[in-house]
Amino acid sequence: MPIAAATDARERSAAIIDFLPLQGTDYVEFYVGNAKQAAHYYKSAFGFQSLAYSGPETGNRETVSYVVRQNKLTFVFTTALRPDHPVAAHVHLHGDGVKVLALRVDDAASAWKETTARGGRSYKEPTMLCDQWGEVTLSGIHTYGETVHLFVERKDYQGPFLPGFREWKTAYNPPSTGLLYVDHSVGNVGWHQMNPWVGFYQDVMGFRNILSFDDKDISTEYSALMSKVMSNGNGFVKFPINEPAEGKKKSQVEEFLDFYRGEGVQHVALATNDIVGTVTQLRDRGVEFLTIPSSYYRDLLSRVGHIDEDLAPLEELGILVDRDDEGYLLQIFTKPVEDRPTVFFEIIQRKGAQSFGKGNFKALFEAIELEQDSRGNL
Repeated sequence: MPIAAATDARERSAAIIDFLPLQGTDYVEFYVGNAKQAAHYYKSAFGFQSLAYSGPETGNRETVSYVVRQNKLTFVFTTALRPDHPVAAHVHLHGDGVKVLALRVDDAASAWKETTARGGRSYKEPTMLCDQWGEVTLSGIHTYGETVHLFVERKDYQGPFLPGFREWKTAYNPPSTGLLYVDHSVGNVGWHQMNPWVGFYQDVMGFRNILSFDDKDISTEYSALMSKVMSNGNGFVKFPINEPAEGKKKSQVEEFLDFYRGEGVQHVALATNDIVGTVTQLRDRGVEFLTIPSSYYRDLLSRVGHIDEDLAPLEELGILVDRDDEGYLLQIFTKPVEDRPTVFFEIIQRKGAQSFGKGNFKALFEAIELEQDSRGNL
């Protein structure tokens, strides 16, 4: 068979297999106790810009939402206007946390049909929203805990965010910190629930398991967890799934499950092309990061080989480095950004590496355990 014909055949085969083609993360929506203040925090601390607003002034009598954006990153913060609203119930149970991981698709109706036909539980049937800027179709399914995936089809829309939102202009728009897009989002699930949810992403959404870590890979003297990384066909969307493993003391996943009161999104990894510059700005704006012991850096270069960055600023900021067969990555983790020790963020820069920092697990989880111990939760 000629090369061109063989290539066409492979592409046709891939198209048939990928029944849920995803274009990436459209937005992440947080249910929070005070959306206005949350939006201000993410603008001030993380460098997001005002984008859109929905509330009583736009005809929304139930909730208020503020939308912020930085490059390809869009966060939505939603608060209920009345205590008997489901958003208020979500916040009462979980605290501030991620409700929606919205995924960009070319056909939201097809995405809903394909996933529900394969066993996905419907959250939202295909619904078209229209305004003077065009039309958007939304659909969605449930996933672990109370988290949902919305499928967003917006190819015929030119408005600021979604119908029902208006442009949100503010005088205060601090500079970007260099955050670019969602690299991956990590879910924490209960005991013995990782494999069932791996099966969900394989069967319902057509994802594949690209990496697996057991309690030997992710453990310290005191605690352990297991994780499997799920990726869609083109690799634009990755969802690692964590579950607890037996250890001498309580793991970070157990602490999350206790305080979040169930399964949910543990952290969202945000990509940058200059992690030193980004983390320096975030730190100077008040974002707190885990403390990594200086001993981690003594033999770093012997472990990971040559890197382009100077070691001194990495050690000063607490940035971790790991290498795989395709290159290396740099990563750092914030402390929880809520009063409950639940949601946090990872800042990641990939220099070719497609892995998730396996070589950093021990140092990272020991740092997390120090924080747990200070809270009395280890």
